[in-house]
Amino acid sequence: MVSENRLSNVAIVGAGGNSGRVITEYLLKTGKHVVTAITRLDSTTQIPEGVKITKVDYNSHQSLVDGFQGQDVLVICLAAAASDTQSKLIKAAGDAGVPWVLPNEWSPDTANEDVNRDIAVFHSKREICKEIAKLSKVSYIAVTTGFWYEYCLSNPLAFGFDFKKRSVSFLDGGEALVSMCTYAQVGRAVTALLSLPIQPEGDDKMHCLEHFRNRNVYVSSFTISQEDMLRSVLRVTGTNVQDWTITKVPSREQYQTGLKELQGGDMAGFTKMMFSRVFYSDGSGNYEKIRGTSNQLLGLPKESLDVATEAVIKLTKGAK
Repeated sequence: MVSENRLSNVAIVGAGGNSGRVITEYLLKTGKHVVTAITRLDSTTQIPEGVKITKVDYNSHQSLVDGFQGQDVLVICLAAAASDTQSKLIKAAGDAGVPWVLPNEWSPDTANEDVNRDIAVFHSKREICKEIAKLSKVSYIAVTTGFWYEYCLSNPLAFGFDFKKRSVSFLDGGEALVSMCTYAQVGRAVTALLSLPIQPEGDDKMHCLEHFRNRNVYVSSFTISQEDMLRSVLRVTGTNVQDWTITKVPSREQYQTGLKELQGGDMAGFTKMMFSRVFYSDGSGNYEKIRGTSNQLLGLPKESLDVATEAVIKLTKGAK
């Protein structure tokens, strides 16, 4: 349990996914936390070595409560649409006496009312935070990360890049600045956050979890445009802009197209809708400017855009 004003026991739901795995690995590196993966009874997902495994029945409240016993914090890393499952987890965590929850945030700024209104899944994330805030026994810290750079650069429907075709589709002019994170930066951020003292030590009122209680913490790797991404791709691949086919589509038109596709049952429309909305020229995707970040407070390093881009390109080529 909580010892000497610090968190020790960390439960993670989704430890086998990309984000959950990286967060887990960074937590293990510190040697300060006992990490437990909460998994379904029939799960066969590979969990990082050094992690305890507790299998639970997601449809049984008591099973979840039992699984969360003794945990200081619950970190939830699930698919974006898993709001019903998340509610079950949070209620059980509260009944088990888990004092802190990092909900399934990991996204652009869900506290931005305009974006929240236009993207339903962001609205549901905000509602989850409100739900937690109403519970007397548990508090949340919502980690705002923006989009995941590696995943999104490799997905043509996200940032618009198709490396096989050497083509890129810019939203508007490709100039909108959007804040985002690499997987590693999220791992570092969560680890630094959960390594903070719970209450202030001395006169420092900011370097503690209490400072972030029932609030969003904003972290980033880069705040960049599609044009910035293309320049990085050109440097990494040694190609010229003339080697690429560049098209442009109005972001609001892309949003409406994606919305119609989604309403017709095509899930690709969700990706088009979400990304085009965050890249609107209204600056809503640039939370670094609007909110500021806690990068310095958490001791996060400045990353190289080209190193991150190179990793994506190697991945798309199947390189190890």
